[in-house]
Amino acid sequence: MENQYVPTIGLEIHAELKTASKMFCSCPNDPEPSKPNINVCPICLGHPGTLPVLNMEAIRHVLRVGLSVNGSLADFTEWDRKNYFYPDIPKGYQISQYKYPLISGGELSGIAIERIHLEEDTAQSTHDTHKKSLVDFNRSGLPLMELVTKPVIHDAKTAVTFAKELQLLLRYLSVGDANMQKGEMRIEANISLAKKSDTENKKFGTKTEIKNLNSFRALEQSIAFEISRQTSLLSHGGKVVQETRGWDDKKEETFSQRIKESSHDYRYFPDPDIPKLKISEIKEFHPDVLMETIPELPWNKRERLQNDYQLTVKEVDLLIESPDIANYFDSIVSSFKGDQKKIRLTANYLLTDYLGMRNREENKDHEMIPADSFSKLIDMIASGTISSRGAKDLLSHMSKDTSSSPTDLADKHGLIQKSDSADLEPMIVKILADNVSVVNEYKNGKTASLQYLIGQVMKLARGSANPEIVRKILIDKLTKA
Repeated sequence: MENQYVPTIGLEIHAELKTASKMFCSCPNDPEPSKPNINVCPICLGHPGTLPVLNMEAIRHVLRVGLSVNGSLADFTEWDRKNYFYPDIPKGYQISQYKYPLISGGELSGIAIERIHLEEDTAQSTHDTHKKSLVDFNRSGLPLMELVTKPVIHDAKTAVTFAKELQLLLRYLSVGDANMQKGEMRIEANISLAKKSDTENKKFGTKTEIKNLNSFRALEQSIAFEISRQTSLLSHGGKVVQETRGWDDKKEETFSQRIKESSHDYRYFPDPDIPKLKISEIKEFHPDVLMETIPELPWNKRERLQNDYQLTVKEVDLLIESPDIANYFDSIVSSFKGDQKKIRLTANYLLTDYLGMRNREENKDHEMIPADSFSKLIDMIASGTISSRGAKDLLSHMSKDTSSSPTDLADKHGLIQKSDSADLEPMIVKILADNVSVVNEYKNGKTASLQYLIGQVMKLARGSANPEIVRKILIDKLTKA
């Protein structure tokens, strides 16, 4: 029986921005401080009489995100005080934006965006140290972007796709690393259920909000669980309570935290200490100026890689997930002038061999092989100068010695492929003499024996023999013998 309830989901995503200093003071914006409470000052500690100063780079970051998703940039904006008491808010209020966000509207991954605004991050509370609750103010006051979607998502997978695409965008724009494990990107999901007829008339059910989801897996599982929980509740005549819920990773279920506040509970009002901004009057915030700083966006790069290079969807996804790797691939293949064979070799050796090698512990700290050196490696493979086995060995040497040319390294380690019959014949004669029984098997019709003999020659040549030339000489000698 078809489920009579339709889920409606909206996301609120917070992302810390990469700036030199915090949002309203000159304390360092350090994502990995050496100890608690070292990047603090009277402003971010909320001392009376202190005055905040706007971080214009953080504003610029949010405007660039807004342009990238085709949002409308505010002409006028101001900051508001969001009043609530909690130990991680030393002032008793958080500086945020309410009525006049920096960005209105926009769309990402087919999902409509309500708004994008800028605020300050809270401090960090811990409750498991020495049986005490402690507060670390290093994070307090960091510039925090908040993006709110419209309630137009109807399943968990779509929500995850949107969040992943936003993470990519932040990284491509270099406005934030958005590492969820480090708390640099945090997601809240608002979920409600209503009958299909009500949903079609824009009538939604009572929503719950799942707070502080710190992984895509948690996002997907918590939404799925909450839809199931609310469906069961409504189906048995119960009512959904508007509340904030948490996610228990171990139990894989949501749990009640507190009754959900409404916006009027926060008593928003404009912050009198922060100047209001007329965005259109600030030259560096003009859309034309900002557009010049926006690189090729991930969805455009994804389409180009598929169309121009005929890569598989999986290969494109692997390249796209890192802006540096995607740009590295482009740099390598730029000299190939559309040579599909070399482009295919690049995808194989970069994604499978080289990145796999770098992911191993002993290779993580090595410098990247220069793109022009990687191009030369591909040229050598394509021309038959080195074998596929030799290419893997050469790649290993190149990763450890990034300053030497691939040709010099191949020559030094004996990896140049031997294609001259005069060099190969003595080895082939020896293998035939040492494997008389295999030779007889071949003559008696066991064609698989030929591959064994080729392998023995390659082993003797330590991978430097051209297998096609070896095959040709072997067949010629076996036929005449």
